[in-house]
Amino acid sequence: MQHNMYVYIFLMAAVTYAIRVLPLTLIKKQITNRFLRSFLYYVPYVTLSVMTFPAIINATGTPLAGAAALAAGILAAWFGAGLFPVAIICCLVAFMLGLFPF
Repeated sequence: MQHNMYVYIFLMAAVTYAIRVLPLTLIKKQITNRFLRSFLYYVPYVTLSVMTFPAIINATGTPLAGAAALAAGILAAWFGAGLFPVAIICCLVAFMLGLFPF
């Protein structure tokens, strides 16, 4: 059985278009529900986290070095370090742990 690739492309385009257009056409007024507003506020952050987390773990030679760099970055950010110092700390931890074979 042969599949028509153009049907799949059309369906993908239609679903993608519907996801973007339906909220604009169905919701005319401002959203006042606190739960829905907070949910929509955090969606971009969650999406970015879900895409970034596996890359952090798999970016190094060993997943242990990536996980340790992630933990060091979280700790540095927790104690108030800025974006650039957190990045430097993560790179240093990943580099140092990458020197030792596990």
